[in-house]
Amino acid sequence: MATISIAPFDQLFILTGAGISAESGIPTFREAGGLWRKYRIEEVASPYAWRRDPRLVWDFYSMRRRAASEAKPNSGHFALAALERTIHDRFFLCTQNVDNLHELAGSQRVLHMHGELFKSRCDSCHAPFNDANLYESPADLPRCSCGALIRPHICWFGETPFHLDLIFEALRQCTLFAAIGTSGIIEPAASFVSQVAARARTFYVGPEAPANSAIFDDCILGKSGDVLPVLFTFD
Repeated sequence: MATISIAPFDQLFILTGAGISAESGIPTFREAGGLWRKYRIEEVASPYAWRRDPRLVWDFYSMRRRAASEAKPNSGHFALAALERTIHDRFFLCTQNVDNLHELAGSQRVLHMHGELFKSRCDSCHAPFNDANLYESPADLPRCSCGALIRPHICWFGETPFHLDLIFEALRQCTLFAAIGTSGIIEPAASFVSQVAARARTFYVGPEAPANSAIFDDCILGKSGDVLPVLFTFD
């Protein structure tokens, strides 16, 4: 299997997607045709859906929280946490995933561009909310002290991902880019590799080639839990 050599000057940007979490038993967004209770995922994960039926959206995320709470990090997550401990601030981890498996594996600096499943916030003033009903659907949906509904801290379809300023700055600095378990379809993450391809070495890791595979220098096919623990070497 190919390996990725990290030089002392390399700035490594890691992008993870649903594939790495799927290996821990968390269903990908589009499994079973992307349906939940006969709704397409986009119909329960959008500002429109929230305005139309906040109860339905809350139930959907309660289901996702329960499923994610039972998952454990896999060896791919642990390999990335170990890599962070080795190269410290030359390591940048951006995930499209909303679970907390990277943190449970020991990663310290994780940017969740699509939000975090186990957090909630006010829909109006955006204040964080200490939600004791994360896994359940209470009779009355929680409200902020300002009176607005509490919503999942998730970037829904049609909303702007979080932390883009930090992400784009890290992309400008990186000399080595690796995407792991991503589809290569969802923007803006799908375009990250094209932003760095002219000046950085680029790799993909996953069981299947992504839609944007032609842009990568190399696609290493296999489960991240098998590949990542032996993938990186050091000059």
